[in-house]
Amino acid sequence: IKKQEEITRFTWQNASGMSVQLITYGAIITSIKVPDRTGQTADVVLGFDDISGYRKANNPYFGALVGRVANRIARGQFILNGEVINVAKNWNNKHALHGGNVGFDKFNFNYYTRGNAVYLTHLNPDKWEGYPGDCLVTVRCELLNDSSLTMDFTATTTKPTAVNLTNHSYFNLAGHVSMIA
Repeated sequence: IKKQEEITRFTWQNASGMSVQLITYGAIITSIKVPDRTGQTADVVLGFDDISGYRKANNPYFGALVGRVANRIARGQFILNGEVINVAKNWNNKHALHGGNVGFDKFNFNYYTRGNAVYLTHLNPDKWEGYPGDCLVTVRCELLNDSSLTMDFTATTTKPTAVNLTNHSYFNLAGHVSMIA
């Protein structure tokens, strides 16, 4: 596993003309280019042109791995084994959203490769944003020749905790140009 200080970008391209770009910061998918039925290629995933957009506070989690818990936790608390667990409230100052103030989308993941697959890893410490237990997250990413993009998520924890991971990509199947007014 390579310890990340710089952000690394990975690019896959298959024989069908599909390409995918992913960066280690937030395990973010920054581009998915696919040919349409006439052979014209368009980027169908929404995002930013550079890293500064992904680091902004108002970034709507474009393309990121979100967690520890994707979605909302009402009132920033849940019950686990009879104990009330309080987590960071970052949505309307009363609910937890997508892992809190500093969720997985804001970490630069470590990585290693095996064949065409990239494995991105992050160790989230006990009590980060209030969640119990160390949590080691790994996401395996690969573009296949059948034009499917696989993302397999695993999490290993040292204590019972809440974990719900997802990729938070937004799509415009008409490509970026259709968004210009």
